[in-house]
Amino acid sequence: MPIEIRSARPSDAPAISRVIISALQVSNARDYAPEVIRRVEQSFSVQRVAQLIDARQVLVAEQDEQLLGTASLEGQVIRTVFIDPPMQGRGIGRMLMLAITRLAREQGIAELFVPSSLTAQGFYQRLGFELQREVVDGAERTLVMVRRLQADTPD
Repeated sequence: MPIEIRSARPSDAPAISRVIISALQVSNARDYAPEVIRRVEQSFSVQRVAQLIDARQVLVAEQDEQLLGTASLEGQVIRTVFIDPPMQGRGIGRMLMLAITRLAREQGIAELFVPSSLTAQGFYQRLGFELQREVVDGAERTLVMVRRLQADTPD
């Protein structure tokens, strides 16, 4: 069965929270200290994810009723791009980013920003994002990346 990209529903909050926390613990743990991971995890409880679904344009990737990943758009900022660790490297993140880019173009957004983890920097670079600046908050480093969208070129 093909992977479907769709808007998140409130009932997706538990599965989105699980995917994000799993990705933080497995993938991001290579680049961040355990205390940083624990602090970031607190932002993605089921209740907090439900609030994000109300506040942002949240997309999910789903196959056979199993949530595989998520990404969201808040203004011109892409946020919370996470793929379930066993499903990483299969093009799901790229599919979500293409859908987010389409949403941005439909809204007339000419430039997209993404606050990237060290872990995801290469992924975003392969999608045409360039490093704009680095933000350091204690032991946490975030890379702010930018991509200008061309109105006449599809992704």
